[in-house]
This record gives sequence, structure tokens and C-alpha cells, in this order.
Amino acid sequence: MTRVDGRHEDALRPIRITTDFIEFAEGSCLIECGSTKVLCCASVEERVPPHVAEGCGWVTAEYSMLPRANRQRSRRDIDKLKLSGRSAEIQRLIGRSLRAAVDREKLGPRTITVDCDVLQGDGGTRTASVTGGFIALALACKKLMAEGILTENPVKHYVAGISAGIVGETALLDLCYEEDSRAEVDLNCVMDDNLAIIELQGTGEGRSFTVDEQQTLVQLCRKGLAELIEKEKEIVGEL
Repeated sequence: MTRVDGRHEDALRPIRITTDFIEFAEGSCLIECGSTKVLCCASVEERVPPHVAEGCGWVTAEYSMLPRANRQRSRRDIDKLKLSGRSAEIQRLIGRSLRAAVDREKLGPRTITVDCDVLQGDGGTRTASVTGGFIALALACKKLMAEGILTENPVKHYVAGISAGIVGETALLDLCYEEDSRAEVDLNCVMDDNLAIIELQGTGEGRSFTVDEQQTLVQLCRKGLAELIEKEKEIVGEL
């Protein structure tokens, strides 16, 4: 199958990550996956929600798309007086994925909130948010160590996310919007640096799919995530 951008079936889109994109955030990056662009900022607060165990920290995320992130303008969530169901579901995914990267006892009684704002969407915004969000989180923790606030790095795993899908009966890695909009099957995968699964979301958009097809997509994601995690290591350095 010839892809719209000429990539091989198992190839990632071009990735560009610009760190320290925002001056005031403890950690930030702009992640660009093809034409998808997400700004990720990690902010540290010296308090935790009431449900967090004594002495432990918390990691959470917020996600939104700017009005012209897509081909047509969308309304801001604040205009609707509540978070859209899609945004709420995605930010819970990002939060769960990032918490899996952190030893919350080593983080101590503080909260890191990772804001993921989609500047331009061309498929894969949630998985780009996980990857960029991890980088922002890791940079924030390194800053806390450099300032002597933390004595040990609470980040225990690299974490990244990617999508795969079946389009025209062909399994493809890292779908752009044109592919994603035609996908019969869509799968989002988050893994750590051991390439163990943290989160797996698979949906039969146009038809049901078999366990063998699911495993084919997972293996495609595994290949892409190994490449993304190597890129994270180049940017963040050793944990």
C-alpha cells in the first residue's frame, strides 16, 4: 500500500522535539509528529490532592485542542462550561501513562501537572501528548534535583505512546489524519522502556478485528516506541 506521505508501513512520521519551549514552566517541550504539534508543559506545586497517601506525590495531566488545531474551528471547552468527553478521556489516559513513569514516594508531597495543548492536529494527538508529556515531566524532575529540592530522580521509566491501525486491510504505524479517518481498526499503545505495555486502546472503527490482527498492530507499535524511547533518552539523558 502506498501511504499518503510515501512512508513505509512500519515507519514513524518525522519527529521534532524542542525542549524548554516555555520559559516559566519547570519542564516543557514542543513535540511535532509530522504535522501534529503539541505543546507540553510540566508545572510543580508543593501540595497534593486529599486522596494521595501521606508522603507521596501526584502526577496528573490536562489536555485540550486549540480552536484552529483542526481543519475547522472548534469551540473552546470553556464555552461549553464543561470539558468535552473526548478531552476528559484523553487526559485521563495521559495522566495514567505518566504516573506509571514515576516513583511517587521519591517525588514527595508535591504535584506535577502536565498540560498538553494541541496546536495542530493531524492524527495521533493523544500519543504525541504522552511522549511530549513524559519529556516535560522528566525535565521538571531534573530541575527539582538541580535545585536540591529532590535528592533522587523519581522518574523510574521512560514512557512513550504511538498509534497504529488497519487501513485498506493493511496494518500501518503512526497514522496521519487522512489515514486515521479511513481506518477500519485503530489502536493506541503506551509502553515503558522495557517495551512493556502500560495502556492499550483498540477499537474496531469499521469492523471487528482478530487477536492476530491486534498482535500485528502491537508489534508495529513496539517497533515505533523503541525508536521514540531512544529519542527520549537522547533528549532527557540517563534517569
